Amino acid sequence: MSRIGKLPIAIPSGVTITIEPDEVTVAGSKGTLKQFTMPDITVTQENGEVLVKRANDDPKIRAKHGLMRALLNNMVLGVSTGFSKKLEINGVGYRVAAQGAGLKLNLGFSHDVIFNLPAGVTAAVEANTITVTGISKQQVGQVAAEIRALKKPEPYKGKGIKYEGERIIRKSGKSGKDK
Repeated sequence: MSRIGKLPIAIPSGVTITIEPDEVTVAGSKGTLKQFTMPDITVTQENGEVLVKRANDDPKIRAKHGLMRALLNNMVLGVSTGFSKKLEINGVGYRVAAQGAGLKLNLGFSHDVIFNLPAGVTAAVEANTITVTGISKQQVGQVAAEIRALKKPEPYKGKGIKYEGERIIRKSGKSGKDK
């Protein structure tokens, strides 16, 4: 058995799970998420817990077993508490401001960069820190990665957009030695 796949998923109060033959729907106080069930993987609900089981020990099915359990667990956590990622903007003149349903970023280009947020994801701006929140872990991580990709941190001065707590390996630059 998969170490991850065999663990039961506890259902917190206020979260309802609807299991259909080809789809699992998780609803909570923050919203609703749906996930298709993978072939040869069965999802059952017993005694306030969700169990994920597989049909046999074929390597491809074993690989999907833990994945399906992790996806369902992230759905339960998302609709009950939500997910968030923080991004920091470093650099002289680099700024960010909320603009309608998106972000307006000054990143040292000749123009402002407008980043439109997809439905289901919100961003809060506070002193050059962006907090991306939502109920889908995959969507929050994808939006944070797309914002970071607008201006990745460079290794010489550390200017750019980085995740909170991310360590940027710095380079020394030129030696400055004349011949």
